[in-house]
Amino acid sequence: MSIILFNPCVHQGLFFASRNTNPMSLGMPNCSFKTSPVQVTTTDKTALTVGSLYQTMPGSSVIKTRPNCSVTTPLELVNESENKDEEKPIAFEFKKYMFSKANAINEALDKCVSLRHPEKIHEAMRYSLLAGGKRVRPILCIASCELVGGSEESVMPSACAVEMIHTMSLIHDDLPCMDNDDLRRGKPTNHKVFGEDVAVLAGDALLAFAFEHIACSTKGVEAEKVLRVIWELGRAIGSEGLVAGQVVDLSSGGLSNVGLDLLEYIHVHKTAALLEGSVVIGAIIGGGSDEEIERLRRFARCIGLMFQVVDDILDVTKSSQELGKTACKDLVADKLTYPKLLGLEKSREFAQELNKQAMDQISVFDVEKAKPLICLADYIAHRQN
Repeated sequence: MSIILFNPCVHQGLFFASRNTNPMSLGMPNCSFKTSPVQVTTTDKTALTVGSLYQTMPGSSVIKTRPNCSVTTPLELVNESENKDEEKPIAFEFKKYMFSKANAINEALDKCVSLRHPEKIHEAMRYSLLAGGKRVRPILCIASCELVGGSEESVMPSACAVEMIHTMSLIHDDLPCMDNDDLRRGKPTNHKVFGEDVAVLAGDALLAFAFEHIACSTKGVEAEKVLRVIWELGRAIGSEGLVAGQVVDLSSGGLSNVGLDLLEYIHVHKTAALLEGSVVIGAIIGGGSDEEIERLRRFARCIGLMFQVVDDILDVTKSSQELGKTACKDLVADKLTYPKLLGLEKSREFAQELNKQAMDQISVFDVEKAKPLICLADYIAHRQN
């Protein structure tokens, strides 16, 4: 079997139809590289077509030197023998890095969403926003900013905004009219504690405040870049981004004769769009060039889709206690998932391949500066909850 992986720009409409439209004339990058299909040999007799993620760039190469991230990884997702002789570990205390960044983000979130009048809505906002979580999206935002020469201080408002929007999406996703879930991050979901009406409003308030926070709290960054960040984030979560994925996901449950194109559309929009936005926003704030931003965009699309593939795998292989949320809920709801269409083993292979593609996209950056992103990608690939 050959897995055919195509240029992300060939099908750019799959991601955002308005990518080449710039209503604010800010010089948004136009993704228009030309590439050929890349074939990956497998042993299966059926063909898998994945329509929009991978692209080989002139002069690119897979990173041979990889940080020793010290992340526990499941054997089924890692080929430990591959390139073993070529890799030279670089010391990087990944757990310490994640802990430090998560603490900084939590402190910033606690300060910017304080308990004030009216107390009930702010209680509900804080309940979900400060309920824990891995803070993957804001950490990706900070890491990409620092990779291109920016600072944590300058990007922190944007990183917090990303987490507010992610939390909003979780609150709304758990509602009875959506996925109808009772458990999130090991705690009762927002609507179970505050009621459906307040949960909806808490999500709305977080969404609105995210943009306000970027606009009023970002310091030392040109106004044009801040405006571009707001544009990028709005596009990532709107009717051509996260919302698009959610709508198609809701309408696809129980359907027969559906393929990978539809599943990829759902996850590229519902999950990967905000991860992509997080990385791109960080690169914009950090002053990255258009070429650097587009490379990081493709990197983020790969890890964003990989995040969902792994999520689908965990949903059917872990318990609710291990996940901190209801296990097997997609299976019960008869939703489209990668294990459902490909089976567990092929889903694991796909996650591994997406990680390799992500590594190729950031192979041109200095390895020392890129190691947080490299380790974050590995963390997403090998996470257990």
